[in-house]
Amino acid sequence: MLPPVPSIEDYGISPSRGFLPNEWPLQRLPDAYYDPWEAIISNLQALLLTRRLRGIVEALPVLSTDYLHDEPEWRRAYSVLGFISHAYIWGGDTPIDVSHPAFIVSGDTLTDLPQRLPPCITIPFLTISAHLEVPPVATYAGVCLWNYKPLFTDEPIDNLENLSTLTTFTGSLDESWFYLVSVAIEARCAPIIPTMLAAISAARRNDRKTVRECLEFFAERLDELITLLQRMYENCDPHVFYHRIRPFLAGSKNMADAGLPNGVIYDDGSGEEIYRQYSGGSNAQSSLVQFFDIVLGVEHRPTGEKKKKQNSEDEEGTARPVQNDFLQDMRTYMPGPHRRFLEHVSSVANIHEFVTQNRWDKGLCFAYDASLAMLRALRDKHIQLVSRYIIVKSRESRRNSVSSSTPRAAPAQAVTNIANTTTSTFAAVQRPKDGDSNNNTNNSQKNLKGTGGTALIPFLKQARDETGEPAIEAWARRILGNTTPPLMDLTGKTARATGGRTNGVDKKEVEIVGLAGTWTMDDSEGGLCHW
Repeated sequence: MLPPVPSIEDYGISPSRGFLPNEWPLQRLPDAYYDPWEAIISNLQALLLTRRLRGIVEALPVLSTDYLHDEPEWRRAYSVLGFISHAYIWGGDTPIDVSHPAFIVSGDTLTDLPQRLPPCITIPFLTISAHLEVPPVATYAGVCLWNYKPLFTDEPIDNLENLSTLTTFTGSLDESWFYLVSVAIEARCAPIIPTMLAAISAARRNDRKTVRECLEFFAERLDELITLLQRMYENCDPHVFYHRIRPFLAGSKNMADAGLPNGVIYDDGSGEEIYRQYSGGSNAQSSLVQFFDIVLGVEHRPTGEKKKKQNSEDEEGTARPVQNDFLQDMRTYMPGPHRRFLEHVSSVANIHEFVTQNRWDKGLCFAYDASLAMLRALRDKHIQLVSRYIIVKSRESRRNSVSSSTPRAAPAQAVTNIANTTTSTFAAVQRPKDGDSNNNTNNSQKNLKGTGGTALIPFLKQARDETGEPAIEAWARRILGNTTPPLMDLTGKTARATGGRTNGVDKKEVEIVGLAGTWTMDDSEGGLCHW
């Protein structure tokens, strides 16, 4: 017997808002008991600017979660503590709390450098995260899904001009716009969710007409999504994003070169805490695009792995699992109900198999292939956006760094908070070993990692190319075959690819800094906001 098609209401999903909550996110926790948290959030930018945030946070009492009464309150508390925790970690001159008694200087190397979240944050944050089934970190849900308000409740929320953020690190329009584009996309594409579930049910009834109409609606709405994504350029400046917004969203995974070699200790007062490592905020933590892939039968493999021939046709109820470890890991950052919804949809997805069985129906095949084409076009646009906001800015930073560097290695490498331009007077020194003729910094830069666990550009390109693989018609397979959209050079012009170079960029020279860390273009690990 086939498993039932999921009901979105069972997973807290709205037919009009999708993965956004059914209720408006709270702008403030209603119980005055939580005023100490809200006071910090309402003054977050000033506390970061004056470097007072850490001291204020450490003076907080440990508040109980007993006075959180409904889901909107739990979500608000999670979002608040996510912003406070990331501001605490990345809002000083260095991510290392050098005033901590365990901070020890031994010879030329700083050892035992614990970065701890104090109990006043850790204890409630862990409880709240467990309740919502998300990690204790600033996730996509915390900074986007649960961090907006409509300007007018009687106007649609897929209109960017009717949206505002509740909390930001910088107080800038650029940061608000960065979050709100994702909110508008979630709202605009919300109707796709019940529509494609209806398509799955129609396929079970062998109703080709309904499946075709659902796919046509899907493709048209994806076209609108692409238009919304391109509006990112209107009010989010790449320089502001790269240097001011991105660092605050960094996680604690693969962040050794940013000052977190082991991650972060969540100090719950037990004395038995261990280091934890979490990825930073990422659009890959959105359930929406993974839902698109599942219903269309798009399979993602580990980066660099080629497609294997299938021995037999997949049957409904035995959908191919997500094989890409990065994407699977990102599901753990989604709210629990959303994660379980994707798992349920995976068990009933049948659109690709249905279209394949009815490939003689040209209208049905065209609608399916058009949906794949629009999803692939979305990923093309995202690669271009990553190029402009990340790769171009990384090249600028590297050129500036190279032009200001000296021929000899510096005697000490400063511990610098990536969210600030100020360098700590403490020098975390790791002198070049005997026999190292090159500056040790060059090697360390090559090994800098992001938090996603996958290479940036190779991952994005492979995910885009895999989107076209299920295409039915020969013309669609040709059109959706492997092609590489151009990346831009520093002037915004297309850069031609040359031998040993990627779009004119030497892979060995360019480091890519994403939402959650730094890594080289050809690294096998690292991650950004992947779509």
